[in-house]
Amino acid sequence: MFSDWSLLNALIWVPIAGALIVMTAGANRPALAKGLSLLTALATLALCWPLWQGFDASSAAMQFEGSLPWIPALNINYHLGVDGISMPLVVLTAFITVLTVLAAWNVKKRVHQFLAAFLILEAMMIGVFVALDAMLFYVFFEAMLIPMFIIIGIWGGPNRVYATIKFFLYTFLGSVFMLVGLIYLYLKSGTFELAQWWELPLSLKEQLWLFFAFFLAFAVKIPMVPFHTWLPDAHVEAPTAGSVVLAAIMLKVGGYGFVRFSMPITPDASREMALLVIALSLIAIVYIGLVAMVQKDMKKLIAYSSISHMGFVTLGLFVSFTLLAKGGHVEMALDGAMVQMISHGFISAALFLAVGVLYDRLHSRQIKDYGGVANTMPWFAAFFVFFAMANAGLPGTSGFVGEFLVIVSSFQGNFWFAFFAGLSLILGAAYSLWMVKRVVYGEVKNDAVANLKDMSQREFFIMAVLAVAVLFLGVWPEPLVDVMRPSIQHLIDLISVTKAGGV
Repeated sequence: MFSDWSLLNALIWVPIAGALIVMTAGANRPALAKGLSLLTALATLALCWPLWQGFDASSAAMQFEGSLPWIPALNINYHLGVDGISMPLVVLTAFITVLTVLAAWNVKKRVHQFLAAFLILEAMMIGVFVALDAMLFYVFFEAMLIPMFIIIGIWGGPNRVYATIKFFLYTFLGSVFMLVGLIYLYLKSGTFELAQWWELPLSLKEQLWLFFAFFLAFAVKIPMVPFHTWLPDAHVEAPTAGSVVLAAIMLKVGGYGFVRFSMPITPDASREMALLVIALSLIAIVYIGLVAMVQKDMKKLIAYSSISHMGFVTLGLFVSFTLLAKGGHVEMALDGAMVQMISHGFISAALFLAVGVLYDRLHSRQIKDYGGVANTMPWFAAFFVFFAMANAGLPGTSGFVGEFLVIVSSFQGNFWFAFFAGLSLILGAAYSLWMVKRVVYGEVKNDAVANLKDMSQREFFIMAVLAVAVLFLGVWPEPLVDVMRPSIQHLIDLISVTKAGGV
């Protein structure tokens, strides 16, 4: 049915059109705004079905591809396409957005603007994953900041102004260096086409400068230590729906950027700097795991756990260079990194939504204000325990698959890589289960907890859908891995080449 890029165009422009309709027709009519937003999100998700069905999983080539001149004077094109790496991330974005709209059902303030911001944010995130022109990618990459800035700044907590400015400055300043790198590559090649940049010969000195330009942008976004401090503040102040999108989708843009830019464009520099990135990843996994253990705020604990778990993504990506040198299973490391991105999208979304369920009732995220929740909210307690176990990497859940693949492949690279990465399984269990023990189990601490009501049908549906996704990916990851495999093999071919012509 969709033989060209009309499908990818629809995935970007349907949410934007829906947002405009919500802003106009839904003004002062919150029920209509919610209905239109949900319909738009469902329509976007429905478009992912022909995308998945029509995708040729045996090919590493870009599919559903198309291009139009955008700024001919600079050879900038509106060029879209997907491969096995980007397509699952597009589906994840559309899937999470539907649940996000449902999670925002209780919002009372400027409902039409709130939901329209999420639809525009969805379009920008999908645009990042399907852009094959570097300048188009940069436009979407920067445009994502605006709706999230508005979401946190207007509907956030008491310190939302501080959190939004910190979030904006970190991510914007990081991407300025990327822009300099993009301009340099354009001046050298005369094009912004990513595929041509992957083949562009660059000296090691050039690659090192470009690597750090890209690294600053994507390390802030993912986020890596020491560029991570904006994330806990942003999560704590963001409304529940904002935290869900931030953790489930926006952090993945950093990992995707490494795959699309740093590794294939600067393979020699990536090889030289791999040990640095691995060290920072292991610090994130271990140190941030310890930081998570001492948190008193549930949202902040989950935010720090996200930094720790995203450390597995960068570890899997860059340990691949060590495996290339030693003849190890490079595919396993990259498979693990990509599966971890998708898995973390499900689990982090579920945990932030679970905290949101409690916050809607008691307006507190402090662990000390709870205790014995299982006595009054048994269904909620069951889901909360399940997602906490998945967060700790319980076998049979998606949280186990990606981490296990990365740890095993890291062991092939270096025993100590695997040793420190493996500590995450202990630390993850410690902070996740300790939170569960203090919030869910024990005696009912106060009258507020004693009067809690269990989940509504809407909340139950959201949690059940995410639980099915976590179990499905944990028990049967093969469909996802099969879709990614040819594109990952193509990435391995790109990073195996020595491009440096001198210096």
